Amino acid sequence: MRIAIFGDIHGNLEALQSVLADAKIQDCTHYICLGDIVGYNADPVKCIEIVRALDCPVIKGNHDEQAAMSGPCADFSSLAAAAIRWTRAQLGDDDKEWLRSLRLQRVIRDFTVVHATLDTPHKWGYIGTTGDAAASFTYQHTPVCFYGHTHDPVLFKTGIAIRRQTYEKLRLTAGTRYLINAGSVGQPRDGDWRAAYVIYQPKTLDLELRRIPYDIETTQKKIIAAGLPEELALRLALGK
Repeated sequence: MRIAIFGDIHGNLEALQSVLADAKIQDCTHYICLGDIVGYNADPVKCIEIVRALDCPVIKGNHDEQAAMSGPCADFSSLAAAAIRWTRAQLGDDDKEWLRSLRLQRVIRDFTVVHATLDTPHKWGYIGTTGDAAASFTYQHTPVCFYGHTHDPVLFKTGIAIRRQTYEKLRLTAGTRYLINAGSVGQPRDGDWRAAYVIYQPKTLDLELRRIPYDIETTQKKIIAAGLPEELALRLALGK
């Protein structure tokens, strides 16, 4: 079993298509989406359609939640709020109802998936430090948990102390607990513009971070043509 785990698509159709094409080449047999299908970029409806067609486990992200609501975008930056207002106008009632129906976290096989944190998933906090990780580890009842939200592919592991590290390929150690960020498909923020996702093999505990180039110029042109803030297009190339 080779599971493609991806999230933070944020309406970036070209990046999503490239990730799924690579996952097929890599013989992935299953898919899991860590949320934030919409927001920031110009193809929220098509991205929802593709993810729904995969018929795989999907977790709700904060942008998914806000896109399915009305009223002010609480705790969002001006850029994020502008994109959410635009996104709401694109989505149909069925899209919004499906986003509302998504769960905040799930246990799949012997691992957990969540968009934000395990201690307070509904508050959309970030796991960026060892202290943040410690809070989530308290609520983690499986050896491995995959999460998103920060757009930064790092992992935290338990031991004598909780440690934070980057990763590319590794085999997880039985008896150690892991919090693993799968990076972002549609808006990476680790300085690398390429789409990110992970392949996980539960039987062997092998983990691989994949970085996939995509047609970023088309994505940028769509953002500008849609009337979304130009900064959303420019920052894609910076991986920020």
